[in-house]
Amino acid sequence: MQPTTTKEITRTDFMNFFRDNDKLDLLSVDDKIEVFSTILLGSCDFKKKLLDEIFSDYGVSHLEVIERKKD
Repeated sequence: MQPTTTKEITRTDFMNFFRDNDKLDLLSVDDKIEVFSTILLGSCDFKKKLLDEIFSDYGVSHLEVIERKKD
């Protein structure tokens, strides 16, 4: 068995892949969930506006984001 080699991809390579629906179709549902759930850096990335836009893009009407004021 030959050793697995990995090629470093550039930001441009990644974004080109990400924006190509034919290539995205090569990913499994689990792959897509893994990317979606791990790509953001941390809690500061989660904003009401972002979640509202995602819900709108995916036609999610049974959920609502409520922004809580900091104590």
